[in-house]
Amino acid sequence: MEIIEKYFPGITSLQRKQFEQLFMLYSYWNTRINVISRKDINNLYERHVLHSLAIAKIIQFREGTDLMDVGTGGGFPGIPLAIYFPGSKFFLIDSTGKKIKVVNAIINSLGLVNARAEQIRVENIRREFDFIISRAVTNLQKFFKLVEKNIRSAGYNDLPNGILYLKGEEVTEEVGDHKSNTRVYHLSEYFDEEFFTTKKIVYVYIPHRTDKSASMTCAG
Repeated sequence: MEIIEKYFPGITSLQRKQFEQLFMLYSYWNTRINVISRKDINNLYERHVLHSLAIAKIIQFREGTDLMDVGTGGGFPGIPLAIYFPGSKFFLIDSTGKKIKVVNAIINSLGLVNARAEQIRVENIRREFDFIISRAVTNLQKFFKLVEKNIRSAGYNDLPNGILYLKGEEVTEEVGDHKSNTRVYHLSEYFDEEFFTTKKIVYVYIPHRTDKSASMTCAG
């Protein structure tokens, strides 16, 4: 828990309590349904919670921001971000029912009224969101094609609506045709721990769904 307060010292007492509960909850559920590598449970706060919260170093979501976490697995990055941004709305999806059972149980235990989870494939989601978030569920090019339809054109955050994708490998080839609309953030610039040396956030916005005249240079 100390590592969270190291990088996010301004959390409220409620947020601190909710973050503290995560270890007990994931330890309990992980013995029943494996959503985190059992050898990794002791690294929960660094490799899962803080990794998820890295998105909060890139953007501070404004009140009412609507987000979908695709391929949430055990609830990452959606659950930590829902704790940190209580004024935003999070829809967590995964195709594996057992994982969603755990995610919903943890959401309920934490009392997160701004998050919900559902077993469904993203191909079957028709509604739009301000941001799509995910932890490297597939190749970026494939992911773009799956979620482009779900990005709302109008936005009111400091970054145009788009995709925030947590990655651990080189991303240049995967970005492909979206290079001019992509920005890569290296997490080693925000966190000291060795785990983050190769970790990145890839932010992509879709020009034809936002501003056709806008363009950004890839920082990767």
